Amino acid sequence: MSEKKPTEAKVDSTLSKGLAILEKLAEARKSLGVTEISRSLDLTKSNTFRLLQTLSRLGYVSQKEDGGYAATLKMWQVGRSTVDSLNLRELAAPEMAYLADETGETIYLAVPEQFNVVYIDKIESRKPIRSWNPIGGSAPIHCVGTGKAILAANYISLREKLSEPFEAFTNKTLTTLSQLDEDIEATRMRGYAYDTGEFRDRILSFGAAIKLPDGEAVAAIGISVPNVNLPDNGEERFGSLSAHAAEAISRKLSRV
Repeated sequence: MSEKKPTEAKVDSTLSKGLAILEKLAEARKSLGVTEISRSLDLTKSNTFRLLQTLSRLGYVSQKEDGGYAATLKMWQVGRSTVDSLNLRELAAPEMAYLADETGETIYLAVPEQFNVVYIDKIESRKPIRSWNPIGGSAPIHCVGTGKAILAANYISLREKLSEPFEAFTNKTLTTLSQLDEDIEATRMRGYAYDTGEFRDRILSFGAAIKLPDGEAVAAIGISVPNVNLPDNGEERFGSLSAHAAEAISRKLSRV
């Protein structure tokens, strides 16, 4: 008697199309119209419109003044809940405390949110001159240490979604893809990202990616330091400390 093959779970067509629209809107930096969405996903305009109306009623999508649609903060809240379920803050706490003790500077734990990073935990610097960003605050992914660390780890999937020129915040901000390509390669070679004052003038930051077993970066740990506080050989030391901390957290995350 022949064995029955396991039945593959059927994919609900409506659900998959709705999720595809959500992913498209989450990736976009601007609101998108029905025609633009339907063409990019090979859907009919009528089907796209109906799905957008449903997503709007559920609170995941909102219609903007220009008539286009954009993902709402409810998407971020769902993602934040997923991060919380991984116990990232608890897993990273010992490494954050160690970095704070070793450097005396501000330590951040950040997660990606579209083309930004959001700080989900921090330890304040004990020094009179310090950098500052609140828990829940955000920064552009292309110009801070934690963001560039995540970018480097996920660059294959993220690069094509980036559009230049990137917003400049200081005269050191990387604003073109060619500049970012070079920086990402250097980040991979070093094992940590280095922000030379690209988001805030005279504020340096170092970051390293926290990865799942498949190599995807889900977070980053970083050190933020005013340039006047950086000791001799501080770049290599702070960068290496960030990299070792991220590796330790990644190992723990693989066992969750």
